[in-house]
Amino acid sequence: MPRFYCPLPLAVGATVTLPDAIAHHVHVLRLAAGDTLTLFNGEGGEYAAVLSVIGKRQAQAEVKAFSPREAELPYALTLAQALPEGSKMDWIVEKAVELGAAAIQPLAARRCVVRLSPERAEKKLEHWQAIAAAAAEQCGRNRLTQLGAPMEFNAWMAQSCLHPRILFSPRAGQELSAWARHHPPQALTLMIGPEGGFSPEEEDAAIAAGALVLGLGARVLRTETAGLAALAALNACWGEI
Repeated sequence: MPRFYCPLPLAVGATVTLPDAIAHHVHVLRLAAGDTLTLFNGEGGEYAAVLSVIGKRQAQAEVKAFSPREAELPYALTLAQALPEGSKMDWIVEKAVELGAAAIQPLAARRCVVRLSPERAEKKLEHWQAIAAAAAEQCGRNRLTQLGAPMEFNAWMAQSCLHPRILFSPRAGQELSAWARHHPPQALTLMIGPEGGFSPEEEDAAIAAGALVLGLGARVLRTETAGLAALAALNACWGEI
């Protein structure tokens, strides 16, 4: 059954005019009046709906039933990802959503090649939010991963953080898997450096602010791999119960 993120108030018995993007997908999928689909608005749960009207540029659906089903991890994981080159961030956002990340915070670190102007940062954020919504549609999540606006590393570190921060470094003396086996499931912020890693000054600042330095194994992982490996490792160690 097709699933769509529909950022509208949804209630059983209501008839909703679907946003243009969903109406376009309805036409692409060649759905017809009477076909069923699933809608979610990011506020929890999902709704079974039936297409009632399909026009050339518009579609309407009747909301028939609500399910409280969720697919969220019981511990909130935030991925603080230094901006990588090219379109790698698109892939990171998509896969982090699939692996259950509750939030993603793009960081402008010293060794980042990519530098975003305020205008470009705003457009990139909108682009990543669209990718996150599409990934939630595909993987069955009914809540959206929160995307933060890109921030300078030092400014972000200066913010208070309620969750423990873990910085990943090849120079770490302890591995994430070993640490996770001896700690209960909990909310965490996972810090991933850019190509070339965080600078020594950034690592020192993070440690001074209370971050724990851990490793991800004997092999040095690329920036687009490291955060996803950490998310998957915690999924494996802590499960989803």
